Amino acid sequence: MNNVKSTYTFILPIILLLVVLSCNNKNKQDVKEQLTSNQTTSILLKKFKYRSDDKPIISVHRGGKGLSNYPENCLETLKYINDSISAIYEIDVAQTKDSVLVLMHDNSLDRTTTGTGKLTNYTYKQLQQLNLVDDFGTETNFKIPTLKDVLLFAKQNNIVLKLDKKRSVDYKSIVNLVNQLQAQDQVVLITYDIQQATEAYTIAPHLLLSVSARNSKELDWLLHSKIPTQNMLAFTGTRLSSDSLYKAIHKLGIKTILGTLGNLDKQAKTKSDTLYRHWMQKGIDVFATDRPFEAANALQISK
Repeated sequence: MNNVKSTYTFILPIILLLVVLSCNNKNKQDVKEQLTSNQTTSILLKKFKYRSDDKPIISVHRGGKGLSNYPENCLETLKYINDSISAIYEIDVAQTKDSVLVLMHDNSLDRTTTGTGKLTNYTYKQLQQLNLVDDFGTETNFKIPTLKDVLLFAKQNNIVLKLDKKRSVDYKSIVNLVNQLQAQDQVVLITYDIQQATEAYTIAPHLLLSVSARNSKELDWLLHSKIPTQNMLAFTGTRLSSDSLYKAIHKLGIKTILGTLGNLDKQAKTKSDTLYRHWMQKGIDVFATDRPFEAANALQISK
């Protein structure tokens, strides 16, 4: 009898421990399933997969630059461009003093608004007292838009936005808003190195990522990461890379992005817009440009 009692005393804690562990695993699984249900996989993972017969894509830098009376990172500018050409839009996301996500590239308000000082010193309500300024210094009646309003506009018009995270905001805050609005089919998260790419994928495995693949070394880092190639758009830099790099990226089923903004756009403007077609033939799929109208015309991209 004593032996039975001793055995029971020994086994009971083990049974209790197994029950607790089983419950914990079930709770973790329930949480995982709940997160998965709130993170529907973006259709962009399939839509932006490389295919040799796909048409090139225009990516409008900062939502539109160098346009008279239409400032960068402005909702009205996106609407203006969208009326004329088919494009996707790279926009910059920052956060106000009261944690509202807005569109703004600079840390300071001085260049693009009628205000001064750091954006993070202002609440969203205070920012609404300011007007946006175009690239020529002309004041407009347009206001700093919230990311929420721009995402809703994108959903209504089936537009893709590439979101460039600024220092004042983190990926988690951006992804939370995207999930809340169920705007995953409108969003590409921009990352600049393998650390950012890994962080963004961990937070948002259901979203498409723009990842840096400017050379074979960076591409190799990506291939040895935990990020599936289906989640990647390969940003190859603002200078032309070797044809072999573009071919290697295409073999993986990944589209390439070239930042023609800056020197390459200037080359096209000075020499000929047919350069855009030449770059397309080298293996460029997405053109991140400050000259969306001219690039679209040269690449014969209609609305």
